[in-house]
Amino acid sequence: MHTAARVHQMQETVNDPLREYCSTNTTGTLCLLESAQLAGVKKFIFLSSIKVNGESTTDKPFSELDVPCTEDPYGLSKWEAEQGIAELCKSSATDYTIVRLPLVYGYGVKANFAKLIKLVNSKIPLPMGAINNKRSLLYIGNLTAALQAIIQNPNSKNKTYLLSDNNDVSTPDLVRAIAVAYGIKPKLIAVPVFLFKLLGIVTRKQKAISRLLGSLQVDSSKIRHDLNWQPPYTVAAGLAEMVSFERENSCKN
Repeated sequence: MHTAARVHQMQETVNDPLREYCSTNTTGTLCLLESAQLAGVKKFIFLSSIKVNGESTTDKPFSELDVPCTEDPYGLSKWEAEQGIAELCKSSATDYTIVRLPLVYGYGVKANFAKLIKLVNSKIPLPMGAINNKRSLLYIGNLTAALQAIIQNPNSKNKTYLLSDNNDVSTPDLVRAIAVAYGIKPKLIAVPVFLFKLLGIVTRKQKAISRLLGSLQVDSSKIRHDLNWQPPYTVAAGLAEMVSFERENSCKN
């Protein structure tokens, strides 16, 4: 199972981001696969990204049938790795499974999800009550359960799957779910969406605002059908377990 990658950087520092991403995520992946093939490895599982499909959805969720539409160097490097894997395995005893992931959360989650958790726990009113979107997430427990099913089920041979909790939530719904998991009362204010967009223009952070306001849904029905698999955790259950792990480790430290 190949999980290592150069992930999308919030503040890029290199002069040629695409070259850096491809060096690790494309070339590095294919070198690893070639070594695995020489060693007689029978199955290669590659954790890719929903960014191969695109950054947002409108009328329908992303599926495996969609034509890839990458919008940044990270997504492109993952897509090129996927194509290389399929080509290298075409005439090989090694089969592959590619899994495209949305945002994965769980104990130790970082980046924007961690920032949202911190905001909710601050108990200050959050101006997200009027946002009407839908986003697919993936709890780490559902990811590991899916990987186990892929390992055990031969129907996963040479397939690409999209994964999610199969429990899409809006941004306000996520805020409420995080608050419930931490045992606090959510505080949401319904600020008009156009003010967020205006803020994005003024601060030159349109992409960050678009992620906050927009939808990104994933259709995970293919893996559920092929492998007779269901995600064992809902978003609420995943958040509850995440908080439980956090508190348990906090006590140990």
